[in-house]
Amino acid sequence: MSKKILMLVGDYVEDYEVMVPFQALTMLGYVVEAVCPDKKAGEFVRTSIHDFEGDQTYSEKRGHNFTLNKDFDAVDTADYAGLVVPGGRAPEYIRLNARVLEIVREFDAAGKPIAAICHGPLVLVTAGVLKGKSCAAYPACGPDVTCAGGKYADIALDKAHVDGNLVTAPAWPAHPDWIAKFAALLGAKISI
Repeated sequence: MSKKILMLVGDYVEDYEVMVPFQALTMLGYVVEAVCPDKKAGEFVRTSIHDFEGDQTYSEKRGHNFTLNKDFDAVDTADYAGLVVPGGRAPEYIRLNARVLEIVREFDAAGKPIAAICHGPLVLVTAGVLKGKSCAAYPACGPDVTCAGGKYADIALDKAHVDGNLVTAPAWPAHPDWIAKFAALLGAKISI
């Protein structure tokens, strides 16, 4: 089994949702390869920080630059054990890329673990892989999940949801649960 994980990102991906899983999965011994349509290894994407400050929705601020470490055009899904789709603004537009959708469909067809968080499930919606599945997402994305034939899992912001090969969560406060459940689907052994 491969120890490589593919991460699909784009400009204004949510800062925590790209940085934390990248680092945590690397700590578990996985090689995480982050790619972005139309970009190459060594280039970067800008991140955004979404925070929950008591408003009707999240606030958004400029985050960091996140360096890509793989060319998007070189992705072969057979090389990977799992897929991570962080949230933020990026899912809104990377889902317009036909190869992004093919990548998601290839992981799903192979039954490989797919982790999506916050707005990341929008990519799964557009790829058409949610029909008959339950999926958590940022609450504003719930109607999209339902319209795609899925069942929106309305769970607490700090929890994750598993349905088969899919592990999803509403937002970055769920990182501990989301990453642990994804690691379990990958078959990772964690000992302290």
